[in-house]
Amino acid sequence: MTGAGNDFIVIDDRLNVIGNDARELAKQLCRRRLSVGADGLILVVPSTRADFRMRYFNPDGTEADMCGNGGRCVARFARDKGIAGTVMTFESRSGLHDAEILDGDDVLLKMAEPRAVLLNNYFPIAGEKRALHRINTGVPHAVCEVENLADFPVVETGRIIRYLSAFVPEGTNADFIEVLDEHTVALRTYERGVEDETLACGTGAVAAALISAALGKTRPPVAVHTRGGDTLTIGFYMSDVGFCDVTLSGNAETIYEGALEQSGE
Repeated sequence: MTGAGNDFIVIDDRLNVIGNDARELAKQLCRRRLSVGADGLILVVPSTRADFRMRYFNPDGTEADMCGNGGRCVARFARDKGIAGTVMTFESRSGLHDAEILDGDDVLLKMAEPRAVLLNNYFPIAGEKRALHRINTGVPHAVCEVENLADFPVVETGRIIRYLSAFVPEGTNADFIEVLDEHTVALRTYERGVEDETLACGTGAVAAALISAALGKTRPPVAVHTRGGDTLTIGFYMSDVGFCDVTLSGNAETIYEGALEQSGE
């Protein structure tokens, strides 16, 4: 499946066929050119308090708390497979999430309230001091505003930020943004776990919108233009105590379906 250019392998594992093999399976299946290839592996498993539970694994086998575009894809998958209705609640390691299938291929996902918002942290990066703005939108992000985003060395700079000692031990995703107007931001993201730039990042799009609003440069709704060419829309409200009612919406669709044959004794 793809959500704005983020691609995922989504598997219905409610019968626990994969179980403890998920980490190794993610490393095997997500390898581009040598296997199926994807930005992550998503398993749909049972939940005692929601329609289902989403487990998300990065290509390096690590399990992440949440993935915004992956959440939208798994919601579409659950509706298409009869696991849930058009309006649903699903569980991830970061909590409960409400989702709704909209007209066409669009899915709206209610995000957890952001936390750990820290503006204007300065770090020496590639020979110059840069302001990084930290926020957790389900997973940690460091947002950096740049000029001429199209030509910016995202992979090289993102790798430096991802491994800064300030973000040890969990590391961070690195988002580079260019504010185009008060409702529009361009975004490129270096994702931990993938260890490369991806065509889109849902939690990164949320981070970009909220940080640019916190800096007084945008106001909701914010359209986030992704590297893959799609646009994600971030809705939210700002108050004296922070952000609330944060939503992420955009396309989510199935590219193809297949069967995975497991060998065993």
